[in-house]
Amino acid sequence: MERYICIHGHFYQPPRENPWLEDVEFQESAYPFHDWNERITEECYEPNAMSRILDSQNRIVRIVNNYARISFNVGPTLLAWMERQKPHVYQAILEADRESRELFSGHGSAIAQCYNHMIMPLANRRDKYTQIVWGIRDFEHRFGRHPEGMWLPETAVDLEALDMMAQEGIVFTILEPGQARRIRPPGSSAWEDVSGGRVDSTRAYKVRLPSGKTISVFFYDGPVSRAVAFERLLSNGVHFANRIAGLFNNQRSWPQLAHIATDGETYGHHHRYGDMALAYALHYIESQNIARLTNYGEFLELHPPTHEVQIIENTSWSCAHGIERWRSNCGCNSGMNPAWNQSWRAPLRGSLDWLRDTLIPHFEKLGRTLVRDSWAARDDYISVVLDRSADAIERFIEQHAIRTLKPSEKTTLLKLMEMQRHTMLMYTSCGWFFDELSGIETIQVIQYAERALQLGQELFGNGFEAQFLERLGKAPSNVSAYKDGRHIFVRFVKPTVVDLLKVGAHYAMSSLFENYEEHDKVYCYTVDLQDYRFQTAGRARMALGRARIMSDVTLESVELCFGVLHLGDHNLSGGLRIFNNAETYAQITQEIGETFARADITGVIRMLDSHFASKTYSLQLLFRDQQRKVLNMILDTSLAEAEAAYRQIYEYHAPLMRYLSNLNMPIPRSFQMSAEFALNTDLRRALEAEHLDPENITALLDEAQRAGVTLDKEGLRYTLEHTISRIADQFEEHPLRLTLLQELETAINLVRQLPFEVNLWKTQNVYYKMVQTVYPDLQNRAGRGSKSAQTWLTHFTALGEDLRVRLDG
Repeated sequence: MERYICIHGHFYQPPRENPWLEDVEFQESAYPFHDWNERITEECYEPNAMSRILDSQNRIVRIVNNYARISFNVGPTLLAWMERQKPHVYQAILEADRESRELFSGHGSAIAQCYNHMIMPLANRRDKYTQIVWGIRDFEHRFGRHPEGMWLPETAVDLEALDMMAQEGIVFTILEPGQARRIRPPGSSAWEDVSGGRVDSTRAYKVRLPSGKTISVFFYDGPVSRAVAFERLLSNGVHFANRIAGLFNNQRSWPQLAHIATDGETYGHHHRYGDMALAYALHYIESQNIARLTNYGEFLELHPPTHEVQIIENTSWSCAHGIERWRSNCGCNSGMNPAWNQSWRAPLRGSLDWLRDTLIPHFEKLGRTLVRDSWAARDDYISVVLDRSADAIERFIEQHAIRTLKPSEKTTLLKLMEMQRHTMLMYTSCGWFFDELSGIETIQVIQYAERALQLGQELFGNGFEAQFLERLGKAPSNVSAYKDGRHIFVRFVKPTVVDLLKVGAHYAMSSLFENYEEHDKVYCYTVDLQDYRFQTAGRARMALGRARIMSDVTLESVELCFGVLHLGDHNLSGGLRIFNNAETYAQITQEIGETFARADITGVIRMLDSHFASKTYSLQLLFRDQQRKVLNMILDTSLAEAEAAYRQIYEYHAPLMRYLSNLNMPIPRSFQMSAEFALNTDLRRALEAEHLDPENITALLDEAQRAGVTLDKEGLRYTLEHTISRIADQFEEHPLRLTLLQELETAINLVRQLPFEVNLWKTQNVYYKMVQTVYPDLQNRAGRGSKSAQTWLTHFTALGEDLRVRLDG
């Protein structure tokens, strides 16, 4: 009897990009990482691309790419972020799909996903179709082949979506067992009720669709999937493998597929080292000949479905009430805030539905003046999303325009497409999934709505926002300070809105703190500097200039002139205006420049207010990441003064603090704060130094222990991991440089003395790669009598012991 095992991982993050900047900004809650994408990549997506298999002494014997031996989907918007920010992880995922085709009879393990994780049964017909088409086109662009399968967000299903998928060439999808209503074998007219999760998950089924087409469906095993996600089954790879193998039954006469599906983040983010449990389980299944690993595409080719199934529409895998979690206060939530309710969900969806439906007739009417078919253009706009080069935009316009468009008309068309893109992004499922209207995921979808509103108002001139806010105001927050959706919009969304003038203000202020090229980028905007004049007078600095700002997304542009004055600290102000003519600009720059040259700062401020009266700005207008960067530069002096004060307090009272500690008496909070600040600062600097000094670091740790200081373990760990990774990267680049090898040894030895855990994962990867590439050559040289090679091998072997990598693995 043939036995197969397939493990599916749904790897997904909601789109987190600022809608106006097309980039993810700093998120405090992801500390010490920049944002949640970066954090989860480090905890999950990257480890699964290079996961460890250990021996009985917990030494690494193999590093494997888990993605190649499982079935998986990665959300398109997450892949787009990875391609920009973590290209090595992105490439590892693409390579895993290529490898899986060799393993599984030409069938790749990657499957597509509806584009931005919209709950499909709640979408209108147009959006359903575009989500499917965009998901397929994005997949083809990245993986170089048509997808066989497609993941439905939250497995939320209806027949209309399945029918559209089948018509676009999708062969199968994966559902939760409770979504099966009844089945019947071939040639039978009698249906068997399998509702309540009683469907046999070990075979594939086919669903007959309204169009007459069929699509195959796999129902994953619910109990084992839940054990993986919620019951710590990943604490042991052997137990994990045996639990899946326990799904086989000798009483069945057909080829059996034991398969599970969970969030991919289960393997490392939700459960630390979950990637290693997965790696070992796959290794154990193969080495013990428990079953044949497969993916869904291969299994379907070998064993096409015989039984027919009828599904239960408007159901999902994460809501016991069907799909109510994304439109009502059904009771499904995270469980972390039991006193809260989700009465905000319905008004939020109602507000977005109103916005979408209100914009549609305007979109169609204006679109008819530019393109042959507005909706066909929207479906094809994914080509521009994937490639925003000038050539790609021109190809898109030429393909769809009814005539040669003027530059302003091209901008209008791109704005129409972007408006529609954001009306889809605003339905990303995570906006409703969690507990509170003011959560970062929900604010994100409201930002997308505001971007659509902004574009709509620019295109059609109607006051959509007031009507939208009237509806959004009916969504109550659980946090009394935030009141409702309208107040949340004003507090968290409106300040993030960007236009070309705000980009110009950002550029002008930033120019005082970093050097821009004449042709440069500010996020998704291109800046062409026409003129720039910089002056200093003591601490005061001033810049006057003229620049053209163009959106790379809509091609809209404006030429601005600006003046910005920095008096030190946070005292930065300035203004900008639309450039009118060279004569006016010359007059402004001459007047302000001469006044500044006389050190008449009051006069400069008065002139800036006079010439740029309508558009003045301060540091608050800087985009978030640059604002943090500039403020850190500005704060350097103030922080140095504060640090000196704390350090003086600490050093003066350190003997008394040690005395109190020896007597087990509480140390006054003011003393303890000074010690924590001084010692954590010293430790952070020591751990990020170019060359680590173990004696100094050990002394600081001893002092912290004697003073009873609470260490910033998370921040210190993060700092040291980056320092060690930097040394490892240098060693990989210069493998024969013995000093780097010794420096790496020193760093790894230091780790063992620390009162917090340090992840050596990246360094182990470098070492493992060098075992396969550099190590054999050095062995040969040492065998021929090379003393330097023998010395290198001695240190390299010792480093391997410290890193727990087995050289004979």
